Amino acid sequence: SFLVLSKRLRRLSAGVLACSPASLCWSGTTGLPSYCWCFSVAEWSLKVFAAAMMKTGLDKRIALVVLSKIGAKTHHVLAGVICVGFVLSFFVPSTTARVSCMVPIVMGIIAVFGVPRKSKFAAIMLIAVAQADSIWNVGIKTAAAQNMVALGFIEKQLGTTISWLDWFIAAAPFAVIMSVLLYFVLLKLMPPEMEEIPGGREKIAQELSALGPMKTDEKKLLFISVVLLFFWATEKIVHPFDTSSTTIVAVTLMMMPGIGIMTWKEVQERINWGTLLLFGVGISLGSAILSTKAGEWIAHVIVQNFGLYDATATFIIAILALFLILIHLGFASATALSSAMIPICISVLQGASENMTLNVVGMVMILQYTICFGFILPVNAPQNMIAYSTDTFEVKDFIKTGIPLTVLAYLTILLLTNTYWKWLGLVL
Repeated sequence: SFLVLSKRLRRLSAGVLACSPASLCWSGTTGLPSYCWCFSVAEWSLKVFAAAMMKTGLDKRIALVVLSKIGAKTHHVLAGVICVGFVLSFFVPSTTARVSCMVPIVMGIIAVFGVPRKSKFAAIMLIAVAQADSIWNVGIKTAAAQNMVALGFIEKQLGTTISWLDWFIAAAPFAVIMSVLLYFVLLKLMPPEMEEIPGGREKIAQELSALGPMKTDEKKLLFISVVLLFFWATEKIVHPFDTSSTTIVAVTLMMMPGIGIMTWKEVQERINWGTLLLFGVGISLGSAILSTKAGEWIAHVIVQNFGLYDATATFIIAILALFLILIHLGFASATALSSAMIPICISVLQGASENMTLNVVGMVMILQYTICFGFILPVNAPQNMIAYSTDTFEVKDFIKTGIPLTVLAYLTILLLTNTYWKWLGLVL
């Protein structure tokens, strides 16, 4: 029942956070402050959704349907892989799950086509799988855990909730631009050996045919996903329910007897509990930075050394975004980076806003987009490591395409900061 599941979710999130420096996240009456409990359970719910996609095979069906429309020319296949990353970002709220779905499909296509594993075609396909998912982590609020971490700190420190649609309107243009740039960067720097793959369309059709007609569980999950997407997109417009609440209700429906798609036992087997533990520890780390006043001290040093008290909003974003890109080279998880740096960024912007008018919430959103950049090294993101494990490309290949992509992403951030985001009011 709903009450039993809710109690389990509450115990789960409390237990996870208890494994970390949880005294920083406890409140006297409820055990956990609302933002810690809410976002931990929301992240768990998103992981359940991703597990349900993989269990039913709906993610594979969606990927194959998209690929079946694009033909057998190599540049069409590349465009199709990038488009699949975009489509799956709406329905599979886990980057590693999306990449884990795409890698076997792409590797199967490479094997059947008879393309060498170490070919440029194989390399750009797998690099595109990882990079496209990283790009759409920016475009979709629910696509990545680090976004939920940032939203938790924005809600706690700034008292503002950002709806799914508000995030999408602000971030989607960046993701669209970067998807197009990714396509051209890969074709320019690693042009495939052939222009067309014989039998490509037929192979994809065979894979799709092998899945058979849509099963009942797939139809249920597709219906729940579309309804949930509607609730996400119409948050604060048609209804007052936030993303976390609607996601938890959807997961509850998925696990109810008669209606549901998964049992609690299947959830336990398919969820990566280490990821949820990392999420809880990350929240506690950010809370420690706040409660010990370390964030304020670091913010004061940054503001003074870079002269941000008298700087423009664009200059502040340029400096902090560059700092986040460079420091990401030492992090293997954007969730951990967001947990450590978003509280500091908020403190920096609050300090700078004492001498000028700034939209702190909007600028924190933009900096969070930058945290999603994991384009340079395979170790900068779990999805990169999944792609790298296929042995289709070398580290130097990833760096060769990742550095130009990062530079273009940084320049796009600055361009939108001075145009589109200024028009939206994210930057004053």
